[in-house]
Amino acid sequence: MKVLVQRSAEAFCKVEGKITGKINSGLVLLVGFTEGDDLEKIKFLAKKVVNLRIFPDEAGVMNKSILEVGGKILSISQFTLYADCKKGNRPSYINALNNKEAINLYSEFNKELRNYIEVEEGIFGADMEITLTNIGPTTIMLEK
Repeated sequence: MKVLVQRSAEAFCKVEGKITGKINSGLVLLVGFTEGDDLEKIKFLAKKVVNLRIFPDEAGVMNKSILEVGGKILSISQFTLYADCKKGNRPSYINALNNKEAINLYSEFNKELRNYIEVEEGIFGADMEITLTNIGPTTIMLEK
């Protein structure tokens, strides 16, 4: 399981011209799954995300979590995190989990996040337009 975390001032997801999820301040998560991912990995990474200290404290040092600053999460399914570009120029997605299993894990991940914080979502498998203002920029890859 991979989660690309981006600290954001504002972000939203559009599908077919309609906003499906929007946050003002918080984290945008791009989430991908592979074979062997399970509830244990989901719980670990959800807890890691909400406790990740990447927001500035009073001294301007990245020392606070999203829980401490009161932000929200925009969670986006992203199978292309598992792109393999070692051979040729066309990425292979063989390591990405199939849709049927991945959608269940994505739902479980968002459910687990909601135990801690408010979560907005994109639409799994849809052609999404993601707009965000990345602060810092701060972008961190988490993997379990």
